[in-house]
Amino acid sequence: MGIVVCMVTTIASIAEVKVDMNTGHLQVIRVATAQDMGLCVNPQGTKIQMEGCITMGLGYALTEEIQFQGGDIKNHSFDTYEIPRFSWVPKINTVIMDRKDQPPQGGGEPPIICMGAVIANAVFDATGARLYQLPMTPERILAALKKT
Repeated sequence: MGIVVCMVTTIASIAEVKVDMNTGHLQVIRVATAQDMGLCVNPQGTKIQMEGCITMGLGYALTEEIQFQGGDIKNHSFDTYEIPRFSWVPKINTVIMDRKDQPPQGGGEPPIICMGAVIANAVFDATGARLYQLPMTPERILAALKKT
């Protein structure tokens, strides 16, 4: 679980993961995020923004990595720079803490901030392995599993 305060918007996120201990393959099954942004003026827009940011954060956490060779970037296309695909996006639950007694604050984007830590903590809970570098590739997961 991760809790982030971004300006005056607070979020809490938790993830359910499945880790293949033989291959290091990580599958995120579900992510739930609650957001307190005071009065929510546009709940549907906020929900869509939260889902998009969670998905984007999963890309950073699981697959997106710029690779260098010397000073040259090796990733020149999406063949070698993998972004989230709908086929592996997990079930996403969002909760908006609509506090009508508070002034409206920024919202929607804060869920992206802690997604890496949320997934890494879920992997630790599932396996006992700590991951400290993104993306959490199968190779990095297997290396962390060997240290446990």
